Amino acid sequence: MLEIQALRKTYGGQGRTVEALGDITLTVDDGQFVCVVGPSGCGKTTLLRCVGGLLAPSSGEVKVSGNLVTGPPDGLAIVFQEYGRSLFPWLRVGENVELPLKSKGIPKAERQRLVADSLKAVSLTDAAKAYPWQLSGGMQQRVAIARAIAFQPKVMLMDEPFAAVDAQTRADLEDLVRVVWKQFGMTMLFVTHDIDEAVYLGQRVVVLSSSPTHVLEDLDIDLPDDRDQLKTRSDARFVELRTHVYARIQEAKGANGQSPVSTAP
Repeated sequence: MLEIQALRKTYGGQGRTVEALGDITLTVDDGQFVCVVGPSGCGKTTLLRCVGGLLAPSSGEVKVSGNLVTGPPDGLAIVFQEYGRSLFPWLRVGENVELPLKSKGIPKAERQRLVADSLKAVSLTDAAKAYPWQLSGGMQQRVAIARAIAFQPKVMLMDEPFAAVDAQTRADLEDLVRVVWKQFGMTMLFVTHDIDEAVYLGQRVVVLSSSPTHVLEDLDIDLPDDRDQLKTRSDARFVELRTHVYARIQEAKGANGQSPVSTAP
């Protein structure tokens, strides 16, 4: 479903060139849930923007469903960290969710059905007539997820979507995303700085190196498919996996000349 081949991205200006992505090669099968982690500033968001067609790579290529990405591709949706900026405060929740469907030319009756189904999926049916500013941060992010679901994407990209909410809301949203992923069968590429979150959510965790970035490790997460915030996170295998990922990130930071902190979680 998703192919990233020898992807590189450099930024230039004022007599200086920065190589954000050194060489990224990665594939994601149809319906897989893959999380991406790495040291701060390693280019995780740059990678996601290249995959989503929002940023042109310097070299290499990205394909979605076998089609070369040269701009935002059909069948792909993105949920950003700054959900407040992605929602229009003068439109009601249902109207926010419906807006991209209008741009696709979907008939009104079908739009209304998709909006209702997507709001139901994120438990926001009763909020359809509310304005975003009347909702909590967690509820606003649910609206952003509902809008992405309504678009019926084959691939969903998520860029640290829960970084700005409290711990309890974050746990609820993590479980919601796994339910949505299973229900709609989407391919998920989820960028996060939170190692525990990556191991809890993903079927695979891709660990990136420091910039110029490459794939340091592509790790299968062999946890049970049904996951629970208490049981899964206290499982010995979960602890083993998150400790391994943590150590690899510290290794990447040390290799880049940064001072690695203790590898004790």
